[in-house]
Amino acid sequence: MAEVITAKTAGFCFGVKKAVDKAFEMAETGKEIYTYGPVIHNDEVVGELKAKGVKVLEGEEELSSVTSGTVILRSHGVSRHIMELLEEKNIDYVDVTCPFVKRIHNIVDEKSRDHEIVIVGNPNHPEVEGIVGWCRNGATVISGTEEAEAFEPSSDLPVCVVSQTTFNFKKFKEIVEIFSRKLYNCNIVNTICNATEKHQAEAREIAEAVDTMIVIGDSKSSNSRKLYEICKERCSNTYFVQTLEDLKLQKCRPVGSIGITAGASTPNNIIEEVQNYVRNDI
Repeated sequence: MAEVITAKTAGFCFGVKKAVDKAFEMAETGKEIYTYGPVIHNDEVVGELKAKGVKVLEGEEELSSVTSGTVILRSHGVSRHIMELLEEKNIDYVDVTCPFVKRIHNIVDEKSRDHEIVIVGNPNHPEVEGIVGWCRNGATVISGTEEAEAFEPSSDLPVCVVSQTTFNFKKFKEIVEIFSRKLYNCNIVNTICNATEKHQAEAREIAEAVDTMIVIGDSKSSNSRKLYEICKERCSNTYFVQTLEDLKLQKCRPVGSIGITAGASTPNNIIEEVQNYVRNDI
């Protein structure tokens, strides 16, 4: 039987667990419940909530049509504008924004009074879109070292740099080094959450020690994709799957020792299914 190492940090982080637990709790009330966007990036969880009657609002236009019920604000957070819209319409809402994301909202809300804001992250990710929405005068979003090298401040204000909570920690450090070299008046705030750092560090360590690596996560999950990138760099025989069925469809035939990790929005039952399959059926 092949050696199987499953990451201790695999699966739900604190913020995701809090959001999912609250969504399922509200689903059981039998009331009219919505989520603004998927509560987390995992189709399995979102599907279970839909089966319980929870509707997903895909954007501001759909939110504007809501006149009753309760809206759950997803773990990725939303912009100030969305919060104000809910209050103007007098719609009940429950905010399950991850505390680490909420911290970034508070930082940019304050710093953007007298700083130019730079956000390191994916400009199309809902977390980053929400963070931009708390900056008083907009923000520049960069995702790589080339953009960091090309960045020039648009004013004489000092620059404040923050990061998407799930950004690759190694890449963030590389970008920080560029900003520190280029800009004299630059305030760097590491807002990558502790869980993400530990998650990535453990995945890196396992991938370096095994022959085959399996990363479980939704394709829309930023932190899951980052884990895959990290593992693939260190273990060429790395698979990215969402469920056990995906693993079977890929006809994965792991060789030698096998490592398993999973994104912060991956339910434990899926991790256990993959782990048991690898241990007993391969």
